[in-house]
Amino acid sequence: MGHEHEHRHFGAARTHSARVFGIGVALNLGLVGVQVAYGVASHSMALVADAGHNLGDVLGLGLASAAALLAQRKPTKHRTYGYRRLTVFAALANAILLVLATGAVMWESVRRLRSPEVVDAKTVIWVALAGAVVNGVSALLFFDGRGEDLNVRAAFAHLVGDAAISLGVVGASLVVLRTGWLWVDSAAAIVVSVLILASTWSLLRSSLNLVLDAVPEGIDIDAVRAFLQQRPNVREVHDLHVWAMSTTETALTAHLVMPTSLCGPTFLSGTCRELHERFGIEHATLQVDPAEAPDPCKLAPDEIV
Repeated sequence: MGHEHEHRHFGAARTHSARVFGIGVALNLGLVGVQVAYGVASHSMALVADAGHNLGDVLGLGLASAAALLAQRKPTKHRTYGYRRLTVFAALANAILLVLATGAVMWESVRRLRSPEVVDAKTVIWVALAGAVVNGVSALLFFDGRGEDLNVRAAFAHLVGDAAISLGVVGASLVVLRTGWLWVDSAAAIVVSVLILASTWSLLRSSLNLVLDAVPEGIDIDAVRAFLQQRPNVREVHDLHVWAMSTTETALTAHLVMPTSLCGPTFLSGTCRELHERFGIEHATLQVDPAEAPDPCKLAPDEIV
């Protein structure tokens, strides 16, 4: 049996992510305080609801930040993979939190359609504009890493959604200011909420798949199996599993049936290196089952896990 690691520079990336998450938490926590204060002062439930949505993001960012820091801790004899798995659970929690927060905004918007309230539209416009700017700047902090780490992607989706909601509040308040149609504010918030929920579905599905040890997005397991089967002297591949160790690292285990006399000293290391280069799989564990063994491996049937 052989085991090889192909490590990328995740330590520096995680440290950078933790720092960016911290900045995002600080900016949005300050925004929440401003929105609540001005929402109450201007009698604007839209601003108060938006503050609640931003507070949900603060909690989500804080959770992701904690997970990024814990992922840097070294493995122990009890937790041999360290704490990196927490990044997967943080991604799922972020997705659920975004759905719940957006649903709360929609619920409040529906209520206000029935009972519109008079608000100070000018104050709402300026505060909502400030919220859009803060969320836009915060989202830019996560722009580069959104394709590599699901938690960064979740934070980016959170912040873009917040900016969109704030701009929706601005537009609706401008219409209210010019026409006096109080229902426009709630209608715009509902439309924006539906768009955010639609865009969040893929994030929720991806994070749930990672929690269930599904094959990570971007990896074709059939292509991985074909590559292993085409390796020199390999007669069969079975018990193949590919899953996410974290939101940035992928692991693989597989049994390769081949003559042990033909398994050269560089076969395993070369196979693991190519798995990393071709598919981005950092942790590969390969077991060689002797082709000359009298009994087949008990894990060979596909239906056995």
